[in-house]
Amino acid sequence: MLVNVLWPFVPAAIALHFARPDLHVWVFALNYIAMVPSANLLGFAGGELAKKLPKVFGVLLETFLSSVVEIVLFMVLIHKDKGGNLIPVIQAAILGSILANLLLCLGLCFFFGGIGREDQSFHEAVSEVGSGLLLVAGFGLLIPSAFYATLKSNASHTHVQISTETLNQSTLIISRATAVILLVAFIMYLFYNLHSHHSIFDEVLEFDEHLDEDREQEMKRAKLTLIECFVAIAISLACVCMSAVFLVEEIEDIVNERGVSDNFMGLILVPLVEKAAEHLTAIDEAWDNQINFALFHCLGPSIQTALLNAPLAVIVGWGIDKDMGLNFEIFMIVLVVLSILVVGNFLRDGKSNYLEGGLCVLVYVIIAVTTWYYPQIVAEGESEA
Repeated sequence: MLVNVLWPFVPAAIALHFARPDLHVWVFALNYIAMVPSANLLGFAGGELAKKLPKVFGVLLETFLSSVVEIVLFMVLIHKDKGGNLIPVIQAAILGSILANLLLCLGLCFFFGGIGREDQSFHEAVSEVGSGLLLVAGFGLLIPSAFYATLKSNASHTHVQISTETLNQSTLIISRATAVILLVAFIMYLFYNLHSHHSIFDEVLEFDEHLDEDREQEMKRAKLTLIECFVAIAISLACVCMSAVFLVEEIEDIVNERGVSDNFMGLILVPLVEKAAEHLTAIDEAWDNQINFALFHCLGPSIQTALLNAPLAVIVGWGIDKDMGLNFEIFMIVLVVLSILVVGNFLRDGKSNYLEGGLCVLVYVIIAVTTWYYPQIVAEGESEA
């Protein structure tokens, strides 16, 4: 793929990090770019490995491997956090990842898949389960933020008396309880896909394989062996982890010295690079008329971010005594819930076209522009929960 031309940025980014650590913007930019080919190799190797496994399990494993980049970033950010300075970036990145998959990635899939076609049809099992789970996940992520915002805004106008410290602590406890419950929902989702209803999804993906317009070329193309898959995954993971660490080390300087807000960094910049491989895979599948596969690669990572990655970040933060919670900015969590509703409405009829895709992308651009001008709001005496 074209992103392979970016591989020279990987050694350049590593070398610059050690040779000129004072060039913060350049180190950040090079490592940002370097994550794209590394993530792409991880996605490619995961895709090759998935072809050697049962279809539904293979797709879910491929999705998980592509999301490893996100998990690594979250863990590094939590580890590097000092006094809550990186918590807003993590929280924004959680929501930004969902937005990027739902609006940008899905929108581009609908757009490029719809070019030259009247529409593309997808199976209701994929769309209904995906949109339903996302709606529940969005509701779960909204609860701690709504709890905090409601009590905070009403504290001075009602008889409710609660200190900021007590409110923060209560919100953090609710966040941790919500994280555990969302993990239970993720386990139920896996059981549904891999055990009780796997035959439905097997049939859907089998049918999609026969619709692949590049099927003959794919059959002729040389495949990676099992050992080669594991080697490629190991190499790409090593590159991704290094780039993630070097990238995170520069975020504080970029935010404090270069005027880039925590919200824009987390909601827009970080998700674009962490899910690059997944996005490219999904768009390629939609272009080849494999819209059900594309939906799996758009909705699946969003579900995993909401039900697995975000709860993991909260629980790991809990384990190392960091106040990582699900108390998001109301502005951002409302954007996510509205986006889930918009996408769910587009998925309802079981068909997609380039108009729906273009509209999703335009909404994402509007959100990106608005986020650039949205400041980080921290009330006096508060810390993010």
